[in-house]
Amino acid sequence: MSSEDESDLIFKALGHRVRRRMLDLLKDEPLTTGMLCGRFPELDRCTVMQHLGVLEEAGLVVAERRGRERWNHLDALPIHALHERWIGPYAAYAASMLSRLKTMVEAEEA
Repeated sequence: MSSEDESDLIFKALGHRVRRRMLDLLKDEPLTTGMLCGRFPELDRCTVMQHLGVLEEAGLVVAERRGRERWNHLDALPIHALHERWIGPYAAYAASMLSRLKTMVEAEEA
């Protein structure tokens, strides 16, 4: 799978508010699927599992079986890779533009 395809899967996974909320919960600690279902009473178990499937496919969640339980762990490396490729460079560009604008405004005021 190309890195572009992987990025598409990650953006798709992050594109839904329920999946983002799941990742926020998993950021604090691993949770079983049952625990996640309890945190989303508005969703049935099947829907929670579908959302987890999208997160797993994107590499954002790693599931670990312990007996009858399925523990879901956040894997933040794909998000870090997106940050390195997209957010970091764009933030640096924006900061550079703001710095130039500040310099221009201060030069006009002087």
